[in-house]
Amino acid sequence: MIEPLSAPAPADSTPADSTPVDSVAARLLPALERRLPAATALRRRLHALPDLSGEEGPTRDLILAELPGHPVDAVAGTGALVRVGGPGPAVAVRAELDALAVTERTGADWASRRPGRMHACGHDVHLAALVALCHAVGDTPGATPLVAMLQPREETYPSGARDIAGSPSLAEHQITAIIGAHVQPTLPRGEVAATPGTVNAAADEFTVVVRGRGGHAAYPHLTSDPVLALAHVVVALQRVVSRDVDPTSSAVLGISTLAAGSAPNVVPDEATAGGTVRALSERIRDQVHARLEEVADLVARAHGCEAEVSIIRGEPVLYNDSGLAGRAGAHLTHLGLTLSRPLLSFGADDFSYLSAVLPGLMMFVGVGDGTDTRMHSAGFLPGDEAVRDVALAMLAGYLAAAERG
Repeated sequence: MIEPLSAPAPADSTPADSTPVDSVAARLLPALERRLPAATALRRRLHALPDLSGEEGPTRDLILAELPGHPVDAVAGTGALVRVGGPGPAVAVRAELDALAVTERTGADWASRRPGRMHACGHDVHLAALVALCHAVGDTPGATPLVAMLQPREETYPSGARDIAGSPSLAEHQITAIIGAHVQPTLPRGEVAATPGTVNAAADEFTVVVRGRGGHAAYPHLTSDPVLALAHVVVALQRVVSRDVDPTSSAVLGISTLAAGSAPNVVPDEATAGGTVRALSERIRDQVHARLEEVADLVARAHGCEAEVSIIRGEPVLYNDSGLAGRAGAHLTHLGLTLSRPLLSFGADDFSYLSAVLPGLMMFVGVGDGTDTRMHSAGFLPGDEAVRDVALAMLAGYLAAAERG
């Protein structure tokens, strides 16, 4: 049994027209617990009916049907902001609407009924937990207003969070902080990371196109082979992080796609590679971009070819507000969860666009149970208990932000 955050203040210790923060916090927990069975059932419904990025309207509408009577603002196309509570400064809590283009192989009774679509990243859990928190806040007089941010397009570009971060809705709702919680299978169940400072890397995508002079493969001396040139580019790029980046810093330059040619006896005119750049600082990010372009150009020219590099800048570094992290950590402990070791990941989340314009906190909620629970895999299926753990983490973040206000 989880003990309340703290006992309610004595009745004569507070003016009649105000509500003690500790009293509100103590009443929020049982209100949240009462809503968890319905939230768990909702999670299963969401999991069975996933929608891809940019097509999340049905998922959004399903969530809105669970939150009747609250003002709703449309954002980012298929997204929505739902305000729970009266006027004044509010705390926003984000949950993602979209699923992935994955064919599920969990064997669950409530597995996806839509072939080629699956909630393989825990967004169904996040949404259900947020609905439970919304009801708890709505059931608790005196609670700080909450804005449920139902965000589309977390899994693809253009980012839904980036659109919301640039929207006037944040100011119109007087949002003072943004909270997020994400399942994390590398942490055991019951542990939550609320790490101050940098927690996720900036993430960019790049393409290298090497152009040469094609021809008959039997006469290589009459060609400028872009396949050979690209092969050397790929190898040379592996030294950028190991030799050009300060070893006390961190970065990733990974090449994941290669394409060239259409026949074994034809040297093609061009060859293409694609990959990702990850970095934990803007300075290192820009340094790797510059070296990527320089190395590709020089190596290609050494082989009689030309290289063109295009880079799509994605999510910025995700930075957690230290004050929010500290206060949320204390609440997590009071709620019966274990504060994990600091967690730093080269994964990326477009929540970083939101935390760039508001004080923000992204927590990672452990769902590891010794089984294969790799995110984005066809077998990823956190247990129903994850709904409760994520809801508790969201509550801890919400309380930390309410105290800040």
